[in-house]
Amino acid sequence: MPQTPSDGPAPVDERVSVALCTYNGAAYVEEQLQSILAQTVLPGEIVVSDDGSTDGTVELVERIVSSSPVPVLVRRNARALGVTRNFESAMRATRGSFIVLSDQDDAWHPERLARALTEFAARPELQLVCSDARLVDGAGAPLGTTLFGSLSIGDLERSEIAAGRAFPILLRRNLVTGATVMLRREVFETAVPFPAPWVHDEWLAIIAAARGPIALLDDQLVDYRQHGANQIGVAEPTLGYKLRRLTERGRQRNRDIADRIAGLNERLDVLGDGAPFATPDAVRAKLDFERFRAALPAARWRRILPVLLRAPRGEYRRYASQGVLDIARDLLQPA
Repeated sequence: MPQTPSDGPAPVDERVSVALCTYNGAAYVEEQLQSILAQTVLPGEIVVSDDGSTDGTVELVERIVSSSPVPVLVRRNARALGVTRNFESAMRATRGSFIVLSDQDDAWHPERLARALTEFAARPELQLVCSDARLVDGAGAPLGTTLFGSLSIGDLERSEIAAGRAFPILLRRNLVTGATVMLRREVFETAVPFPAPWVHDEWLAIIAAARGPIALLDDQLVDYRQHGANQIGVAEPTLGYKLRRLTERGRQRNRDIADRIAGLNERLDVLGDGAPFATPDAVRAKLDFERFRAALPAARWRRILPVLLRAPRGEYRRYASQGVLDIARDLLQPA
């Protein structure tokens, strides 16, 4: 884990709250907490929300933070909420005007908070800042790739986001990983309650993009640990991986995406002028497209005509996460 030089107490920014969620994380949570407490700019508070650990995680956290220079609130959920609801609960307990999400098994580079705060100061219109991350294994050894590399973020996606047009990009596919996020409290307040079946970081990202610009920082500010037991992880986008996805069962996935977009459409109706960067017509068009995909027949041969008739409309390019490759997915995937 990167270390910061010890040259006196770091300044504290009372505006910053960290929401750290834990579940059976005793193997890694100490390293993560120490990396938070080694920031060049310290947060004003840390809220730890535990989702029913049975491996001593909470007791370990309480021991570590007993001498913390930062106030730490440790909460135990009365019943397991799952990762998305646990983050929502943790964020509700924070008080800062900037909220930083933290997984239990990563390690922050010392300048993570300072770098995001600098970006917000330079661009007051920003709603959310996320960064690249170095992918590491369970022992913390670099895997030789980065988070953005694994997502294969293209030049067009980068330029559109930099120009303040992130919403259509994130409507097509999510590029924001919660472990690297700092966001304005107003984004969270607009986003709650988090609707199922959205994952917390995807939902916060699309709501942030509906409110205003977001920023992707190329700085690798987090060691993002991949150890085989991640609740949410990443996969290297190799040709083999893409081919395997073509043969995975897809109907439930398609139904979940359609349900997510339906929930987004409903929330945007409620928000109205509170989501000035959203494109409601595009949301409705994507909803129609995803419902079409979810309703494709189970028999592959019966999908050929409807998919090939739909393909020239350009919706796969605009709305499918893999673009035109999803034409092959819709034709080949088992139901």
